[in-house]
Amino acid sequence: MKLYITKGSPYARIVRVVVLEKGLTDRVEIISAKTRHANSPYYSINPSGRVPYLVRDDDVGLEESAVICAYLDCLEGKPAFELPVGDQAWEARRLEALARSMLDGFAVWGRESRRPQNEQSPTILLHEADRARRLVDLWEREIDNPMFRGAFNLAQITLACALGFTALIPEFHWRPGHPKLGDWFDQISAKPSLAATVPPVHH
Repeated sequence: MKLYITKGSPYARIVRVVVLEKGLTDRVEIISAKTRHANSPYYSINPSGRVPYLVRDDDVGLEESAVICAYLDCLEGKPAFELPVGDQAWEARRLEALARSMLDGFAVWGRESRRPQNEQSPTILLHEADRARRLVDLWEREIDNPMFRGAFNLAQITLACALGFTALIPEFHWRPGHPKLGDWFDQISAKPSLAATVPPVHH
């Protein structure tokens, strides 16, 4: 199988963590894709141009990190990241969606801030900064949830990748006033699968 990524993509990082956690490095070849370039050869592989993108052994392509993670998790019939049962399933979905919401906002903010200065939208930058502040306040409360203190799961991976992406948004200082969230992030970042997939930071 071939997994197309960019090293800075937090969505691709989520899948890369699952590849490592599931011990699939021998079965999944990781390839850096050239995105956001006119006429990139990658567009003939995945017309949407997005990452991550998994080309299965039968040459069928899968897009969207949650779909790819679910496929890889079930590959050998021993899923480790399945949703819990009963009411806990809804709690897991709620928290994963909340982590994804923060990640989506960070991704828009990061993309906008990397555009040439004269092309940046001050409205978008302000909107995403305000959203980010509201969400880290919320996560300072939510981080005590048992879902974030127990077995490694996709909500944890998504939140860790979201917070890790803020290294690419140096103007966002989320740690002051959020000690519990900061401690949780430092602890989980020490996991080998997360430590091995830290996004490169270009100043």
